[in-house]
Amino acid sequence: MSKRKRIDKKSSRTAGYTCMCRASSYLESNIYYRSDDYIAVKLLPHLIKILLKFKIINLKGRISPTGIYPYVIARTKYIDTIFEDSIKKGFEQTVIMGAGFDSRAIRFYSSGRSNIRVYEIDTNHTQNAKTRQLINRGINIPDNNIYIPVDFNKENIRSRLDENKFKSSKKTLFILEGFIMYLSHDAIDETFKIIYDYSAPGSLIVFDYVYASVLRKELKYYGEGAIYQRVTKDNEKWTFGIEEGGIESFLKSYNFSLLEHLDSKVIEKKYFTNESGNLITKVNGTHCIVLAKRDD
Repeated sequence: MSKRKRIDKKSSRTAGYTCMCRASSYLESNIYYRSDDYIAVKLLPHLIKILLKFKIINLKGRISPTGIYPYVIARTKYIDTIFEDSIKKGFEQTVIMGAGFDSRAIRFYSSGRSNIRVYEIDTNHTQNAKTRQLINRGINIPDNNIYIPVDFNKENIRSRLDENKFKSSKKTLFILEGFIMYLSHDAIDETFKIIYDYSAPGSLIVFDYVYASVLRKELKYYGEGAIYQRVTKDNEKWTFGIEEGGIESFLKSYNFSLLEHLDSKVIEKKYFTNESGNLITKVNGTHCIVLAKRDD
């Protein structure tokens, strides 16, 4: 019998780590490390918040896999921008798959945007942990923020979206942040088919992925050994990757066109290079971030 993953019985540890990275980033004074997730700070236990604030817990150090802390910061900033831009462009729906402790529906919500619906899809254990924390911290969940518990590798997401009055005729932003690397190949295939079937032409998808060679332990990229060891130790092992140079053909097979592709070098230049052209920090090289558009 195969070993059950942690998320089959508990909230995701990697989702918790991402929340801690975002909270730590919000508390940073260095503008290159600072991001805007003030909700993440509120979700943390008070002691952890104090330890982060006074750098007793330092995510730039050994506690964090090499180059992952700046990667999570950059990914948060990038997807925040995509989320805000989709609202400005009139998108009325967002679907966040593997939402974890994501707070965008709260941070970017206002009374003037009540027509925007944000569907968060994740395991029941992780969603319960998140809602408990929000309630305990007195943080209101907007009426337009819909939680859908699901097991991506086992359950029918289509029926769950239908049950929650999802409108496939509307342009939609799909966010798959720190997500697809944990799916089986069959679940990947079904997920991307669902995204195409449940979106209008011009809909967007933003996601990150790891290179397939990382799963083969080829140790080609900066920080690869440390992050692979961490996710395996946490019993949330990666199961899917895309070959280097293969992203456009992958997207084309599901009728999506590549708009932007950020590998570690692009991320370093975009987020961690100062005005003098000096690199502030290196980013873990195993991940890439993708923005793509649904074809007509």
